[in-house]
Amino acid sequence: MKSILKTLAFCLLVSLTFTACQKDVVNNVIQYPPTADAGPNQVIQLPASLTLTGTATSTNGNIVGYLWSLITGPNVPVIHSPSSPSTAVSNLMAGTYRFQFMVIDQAGLTGVDTVSVTVNPSAIQTLSLQPSNNPNEVHLGFWNGDYSNHVDIELAGCAWTSGGTPLNTRGMFKFDLSSIPVNATILTAKLSLFSMPTPFLGNLVDANSGPNNTLLIERVTANWTNATVTWQNQPGTDVASQVVIPHTNLTFLDLIDIDVKNLVAPMVSSNNYGFKIRLQNEVIYNIRLFSSSRFTDASKHPKLVITYQ
Repeated sequence: MKSILKTLAFCLLVSLTFTACQKDVVNNVIQYPPTADAGPNQVIQLPASLTLTGTATSTNGNIVGYLWSLITGPNVPVIHSPSSPSTAVSNLMAGTYRFQFMVIDQAGLTGVDTVSVTVNPSAIQTLSLQPSNNPNEVHLGFWNGDYSNHVDIELAGCAWTSGGTPLNTRGMFKFDLSSIPVNATILTAKLSLFSMPTPFLGNLVDANSGPNNTLLIERVTANWTNATVTWQNQPGTDVASQVVIPHTNLTFLDLIDIDVKNLVAPMVSSNNYGFKIRLQNEVIYNIRLFSSSRFTDASKHPKLVITYQ
């Protein structure tokens, strides 16, 4: 009895093996599964798009179905046309993906192939901004009430007097960062401000003056427009990320390539309300005076250079 059972088991195993290898037999004709080809392995660099294109052949008639699917990857991308031989794939990130391409022929048999796609990080991009007549720029002032100038050639952190009455000024400006993708990684952000060569504030001679003219560069945290902002309704700032520019005894001192990465990154990923400059200690007589984007010498306009991926 055991011998008979072993013989039956062996015959069943042979039968299953033959069926699995040959897939199907119809009218004594062996039907082989279709051959799928997912295409060559690919290497792309963000932000390039990806297209997967597969082909298939069958001896059993037409190919009647296709299916693209993800096997592995650093995230789950969007396969836009998974049931087509060719499909676009989006929402990719740096890393290696493996996709499966399955086909079904007229006999109901299937064939599969896989393809590997390596996605490299995007190249480092550089954005250099130094606009003239920047519409998003204002020289805030308070002297016997609001004294703001919306088209001034100067931007200043200033605590002075005029006619014996205290005068305070601050500057606000923002750059157009809309060309940077919101999911970009900000690598560096450098801000440059240039001392006003012909001062119209302070002692009318020196761009920098006073015993404590330490300057703050801050990220503005609420929306504003040049036409409506005043000293009284000026928006607040993020004190935690402010950049402190130490006091200087130099009468003219350009601020070149100040690191403002921690201010710019949230401007790109969230809301861009720009920068504010002001004295740390607004006590008369102290001043730091810079050229605005309306100054005649374009090389002295506020400048922001950003590198990102």
